[in-house]
Amino acid sequence: MSAIEERLDEKKRAVERALAACLAGEDSVLFRAMRHAVLSGGKRFRPLLLLAAAERCGAGLEEALPFACGLELIHNYSLVHDDLPVMDDDDWRRGRPTVHKAYGEPIALLAGDALLTLAFEVMAGAAAPGGLASRRAEAIALIARRAGASGMIGGQVLDIDFRSETESEAAYEELMLRKTGGLIMAAAETGAILGGASAEDRARFTEFGKRLGLAFQLRDDLQDAAPRDDRSGFRPNAAAFLGAAAARARVAELHRAAIGGLEGTGLLTEELRALALSLEIRTA
Repeated sequence: MSAIEERLDEKKRAVERALAACLAGEDSVLFRAMRHAVLSGGKRFRPLLLLAAAERCGAGLEEALPFACGLELIHNYSLVHDDLPVMDDDDWRRGRPTVHKAYGEPIALLAGDALLTLAFEVMAGAAAPGGLASRRAEAIALIARRAGASGMIGGQVLDIDFRSETESEAAYEELMLRKTGGLIMAAAETGAILGGASAEDRARFTEFGKRLGLAFQLRDDLQDAAPRDDRSGFRPNAAAFLGAAAARARVAELHRAAIGGLEGTGLLTEELRALALSLEIRTA
């Protein structure tokens, strides 16, 4: 393991410990379902991106960690709800039964609600040393916006309403940018906010997150062998629309643009580069 990988792994372990602490509540069926959803593995890409951006901009780990956890709790609530029969109707996630399969649909719905609520409780309780309460408030407002109707949830609505006869590359990109890109953009920009970055540098981190969010969803689409949906006969898949070769080329272009946008500004760290490159599509 390289030094960069070791540093990212150390951050990931910190995130795992903090998430476990957040969810170490009563031994009720609700908390068991919440732990089932969150503590079942995952790459923790969003919290790692937030922590790496925060560190580059001057925020400490302890200051940024509640926001990294909050973002991951929001991400996992969205997965619990996405997996429900009324949405994607998935039975498995990360090699385990989905929450509604393990605990039933009512508990899954409530576990998702509880994770979303807990996310904002954790972020609101974050320490704000040195009069940094305004940064904390700004970060919470940004995450709420990126996760809400103008971001991730709005993207889910676009996903539900998307129809094959109205597909276009621009429509796919808007869907990807909101549904998947929302929280990834929030991760990069929140790190910059917590570190007190300038407006220009915040914009650079937002663009970095935007490009990574698009690359993330395109890569997922390329790995999805079944873009069709039993309910509507169609599931939005930008890679299927573009074609595999063009989608791979677009992912590579987005990687280059994301890294290039921070290179030469003094903002790009090896951890940020490694996170961007982790989304590369490697061929044998």
